[in-house]
Amino acid sequence: MSPDKTPVVTCSDGSGALPSCAPLAVPIVAPQGRGQQRYTHGEALNQGTLFPGLNLPFFRMEKAAGLADSPLTQLQALEFVVTELGLYLDTHPDDQEAFALFQKYVAMEREARSTYERTHGPVRQAEAAAASRYNWPDDPWPWELGKEMKG
Repeated sequence: MSPDKTPVVTCSDGSGALPSCAPLAVPIVAPQGRGQQRYTHGEALNQGTLFPGLNLPFFRMEKAAGLADSPLTQLQALEFVVTELGLYLDTHPDDQEAFALFQKYVAMEREARSTYERTHGPVRQAEAAAASRYNWPDDPWPWELGKEMKG
């Protein structure tokens, strides 16, 4: 028994223990080849992946809700796609089509962030270094902008 009185099952090879009711992960990794279909950047953010082939069903997973279309969610979607493509390129560095797409999305993300920051202020703390004074804690915070406009 564990200290909290939960029955413990010890692995047969002695490498560790799990509670008897522990859920186990499905040990399957979807193959990811070249030239896969891709979601738009907004849909990728909603789905949690850029690649529909990796959008696998999970037990008790609720469907992703649509996010409000705002400059901040557009920026988040672009940042998400840049990260997803970067992870893909880590394992497929010779995929020139994906690299060209990565370059395109990095340029789009930089432009969207620059536009957003001119209007709403810095998105990342380090960007506050470019201001004439430290403005990072100034109101409103990005997630409060919708509230400010409504109120």
